[in-house]
Amino acid sequence: MAPNHTLGIDFGTSNSAAGFMQGGAPKLVAFADGQTTLPTAFFFDFATRKTLIGQDANTALIDGLEGRYMRALKRVLGKPIMHEKRRILNETVAFVDIIARFLAQIKEQAEISSGHSFDTALSGRPVHFHDEGAALDAKAEDDLRQCYLAAGFKEVRFMAEPEAAAISVRSPLQGDALGLVVDIGGGTSDFSLFETTQTGVNIIANHGIRIGGTDFDRSVSIEHVMPLLGKGAMLRKHLGAGTLPAPSAIFNDLATWEKIAFIYGGDTVAMVAEMQKLAVEPEKFKRLATTLEFQLGHDIAFAVERGKIDANSDAKKDGAGVIDLGVLEPELAADLSTQALNTSIGANVAAIKACALETLQIAGVPKARVGQIVFVGGSSLTSAITTALQDAFPKADCVFSEVFTAVTNGLAIATSDG
Repeated sequence: MAPNHTLGIDFGTSNSAAGFMQGGAPKLVAFADGQTTLPTAFFFDFATRKTLIGQDANTALIDGLEGRYMRALKRVLGKPIMHEKRRILNETVAFVDIIARFLAQIKEQAEISSGHSFDTALSGRPVHFHDEGAALDAKAEDDLRQCYLAAGFKEVRFMAEPEAAAISVRSPLQGDALGLVVDIGGGTSDFSLFETTQTGVNIIANHGIRIGGTDFDRSVSIEHVMPLLGKGAMLRKHLGAGTLPAPSAIFNDLATWEKIAFIYGGDTVAMVAEMQKLAVEPEKFKRLATTLEFQLGHDIAFAVERGKIDANSDAKKDGAGVIDLGVLEPELAADLSTQALNTSIGANVAAIKACALETLQIAGVPKARVGQIVFVGGSSLTSAITTALQDAFPKADCVFSEVFTAVTNGLAIATSDG
């Protein structure tokens, strides 16, 4: 009878990765150009009628191909929309089917890399998919399980993502000191308080909150970009004197990664055309109309993401930066200094810091015992995050090794225990 091989998969909001044990060590699956992470992105190409995944999807969007782009689908797990059927490329599919195709491609690439098949998936999962309660959280996990089964796996097990990251930590803690994994991903922030033992890692407490890098993007976009498209601008009343502020819903959706693909309907286009007629500043709503006409929502979101990264970069010594919106209008840009970035995401950072401290409260452990903070996930490199956590745990050493792959390495290691 053939062995039941297990593949560790970190299905992320922005990027995904997979790994397995080979020769007693974790081996990460290589994707396009040898990259060990794969953008969790989809592009439905209207010309070829093909579904492009990962970097191919991002390239298609950047190249301006005709089609529909989707990202951050992990954030809709557990929601009714996951199972709603919709017509895409001459077929009727649900988001479960779309995610399953993505996972099936990861499975196929892992089997090519390893030389054997994988029947079981050990999937990472956030401590909490949602903040609305246990029932929705359980539904989200079940949705993700259905995606794995539809992708061809026969069995699925789950492990909290920060717990997997803790397993990958190789340096033992000194004395009675504890470690804290801070995993800031695209959609969630998760924490695992752990201790090291002679046999490995013992998890003391897990905790998390539904705030991540895409929320940072949203905060920056709403505050710095959407006002250029009409957010907060005034509209004249249809009858009588006076003005009213433009409705905010469309701007909130346009700034939210997982909602962008659904804003291009005829009703929205007609509403924006009417707002442009009534606007005190019609040029702003003209930009909004252009965004809808040419479906530039994701281009704007990528511009915001790049601006955020630049503003956070140590390379910008003067702390100045911009969000380049030339895709929408020549020479259009929104200023984004490091200080402005930190102000925009300040509420998110404060909530993440509070959740980290709550992890210790759950465990009944004083923060002085935290001797090491292990930062995981691309958004953990945000300077405001590291500053906040260093302020919360001033005696702890900060570790940034394997920021993008620690969870996958830990999942791969954990498969040997399966």
